[in-house]
Amino acid sequence: MDLDTRIVVTGGTGFLGRHVMDALRARGYRRAVKLGSSNFDLTLQSEVSRMIEELEPQAIVHLAATVGGIGANSERPGTFFYRNLMMGTMLMEHARRADVRKFLNVGTICSYPKFTTVPFREDALWDGYPEETNAAYGLAKKMLLVQSQAYRQEFGFASTNVLLVNLYGPGDNFDPASSHVIPALIRKCVEAVESGAREIEVWGTGSATREFLFAADAAEALVLALERLTDSEPVNLGSGHEIAIRELVGEIADAVGYTGRVRWNTDKPDGQPRRCLDTSRAERTLGWKARTSLKDGLARTVAWYRARRDEM
Repeated sequence: MDLDTRIVVTGGTGFLGRHVMDALRARGYRRAVKLGSSNFDLTLQSEVSRMIEELEPQAIVHLAATVGGIGANSERPGTFFYRNLMMGTMLMEHARRADVRKFLNVGTICSYPKFTTVPFREDALWDGYPEETNAAYGLAKKMLLVQSQAYRQEFGFASTNVLLVNLYGPGDNFDPASSHVIPALIRKCVEAVESGAREIEVWGTGSATREFLFAADAAEALVLALERLTDSEPVNLGSGHEIAIRELVGEIADAVGYTGRVRWNTDKPDGQPRRCLDTSRAERTLGWKARTSLKDGLARTVAWYRARRDEM
């Protein structure tokens, strides 16, 4: 792809978006533009149309999403479904009409069935219903995969799809009302150390497993996907490392220096029992593999949070 390609990154002002913009600049792309909700409301057709008309993108990386942890997904499933479906569906349709040359749709591991054989392979996506606490979000994103494949088949639209695991890293969302597990736990442990608290509460039993990908590694993979993917088949992007939440809490406590008790609130849900991706397709098609270990990534994330938490 030419380095003068006009690339629009929706959600480019957000957590992952900022890393993607850095990765695009590092690769030499000179005309990448980041969008946030303050620029265009992509849930409105008129705003999507205006964006396409004003910016005339030749390629789009669609990151914009309404996201959150288990609590936020459980409280607002309708909002998560509607906003994510509308943003992606209208953006892809208007991009097709405008002959956008490349469209990268960024999906989610939440689209996989609740009980999927580990490691998750892309051909298992349709083997069952997603885990209930995030099904609305996962299914909305999954429909964009269907749209992408249908548009390629009927219109020859050059849309591609990747599926991301849980991300973390500097710049993450640490708001306890909407954050994901790693930033939420980092904040709890840091505040416990500062206040001298001897106990923190963590949701669930600790038995569920997750996989985490450092955001800068994810951004590198997305730029490669934009350049190298040539069909609409989904591609898993992850670290390939599975860890139980109970073990993750210990890793974060060590990174922060928290030595108190952990009280498990088993009245709260665990979410999906296990999550870990088979990333062989990404290695084969993109020549990419995650480089940052969880230990190093956590240390860098904790340091970033401590240095900037007064600004939040």
